[in-house]
Amino acid sequence: MTVETEGRIPLADLLVFHQLARSLTSSFDLDTILRTILEQMERIMEAELWTLLMLDEAKNELYYAIAAGGEQEALSGLRVKVGEGVAGWVVEHGETLIVPEAVDDPRVTGAGSAKPRNVRSVIALPLRGRKGTHGVIEIYNPRAEQMTDYTIALLHILADHAAIAIENARDVARIQQLTITDDTTGLYNVRHLYKVLGGELGRTVRSKTPVSLAFLDLDRFKMVNDAHGHLVGSELLASTGKRLQDLSRKQDWCFRYGGDEFVILMPETGAEEALSRAKDLLGALMETRFQMKSGLGITVGASVGLATAPEDGATVHGIIGAADSRMYMVKNNGRGKVWGA
Repeated sequence: MTVETEGRIPLADLLVFHQLARSLTSSFDLDTILRTILEQMERIMEAELWTLLMLDEAKNELYYAIAAGGEQEALSGLRVKVGEGVAGWVVEHGETLIVPEAVDDPRVTGAGSAKPRNVRSVIALPLRGRKGTHGVIEIYNPRAEQMTDYTIALLHILADHAAIAIENARDVARIQQLTITDDTTGLYNVRHLYKVLGGELGRTVRSKTPVSLAFLDLDRFKMVNDAHGHLVGSELLASTGKRLQDLSRKQDWCFRYGGDEFVILMPETGAEEALSRAKDLLGALMETRFQMKSGLGITVGASVGLATAPEDGATVHGIIGAADSRMYMVKNNGRGKVWGA
């Protein structure tokens, strides 16, 4: 008795699907998911160069998220406009592009994608999910004997699974972001402050590097609410939060502590440097005139207290408490200043 096997998926390919499904459902880390996608697709088809580009919707450009064969560093920072090159064409049309003879195809020979010097053929598949196209997988110079309908169909199925995993990872990341973000200002909230500050204090102990914290309270903010209403007050808080973020360094963290209180965390910053930076920041903040949607222009004053670890404490509540106490010293001595150690 013989068993008919024609039309069945080979065991090796089933194992690829099994491994991909397990990997994609066990992680919500986007980088891990992208690496898994490329690793599993390489098992389906051998090629000279594999790249995976992700879509930056804000800029309408693609960037190289990952590449096989040690090309990641060389491609880092390169961008491809939607509509340009192989990847740009695929995103613009939402279709797979298969070019078995690439010599005369302007999408391959023109600018717009990183590729091997001698391009003989290319396959590019969209990562298209429920919410649109998220990226493109490019396969340059695949083995000719592997460019079969069966293999292309397998790649399409893998790309569909990958797109769903990418969407799931982004949904999880969005939910996690909401749990650590303040609704009014868009800054990190106090819960995240405790976590980040705890990590920085641990690093202070290990590496003996200081960390400073500025506790900032807006002066007479209640008068804004009383005079113009809480909607204007909330708008002013949001504008102040954005301004504080703009005035801070890239390595600094900005938080809304609560009410009209903000915290700026300055890693690897000693007391003297923190005092200088806080004075500059406060001066720039107080010189800012915030334009409200109603046309009203408002300036704000603030009182700032500083604390530095390890001198002022080694615990989360110790550092926050020291900075808070110094902020109240400013409040009781005229407002609108910075009080350090």
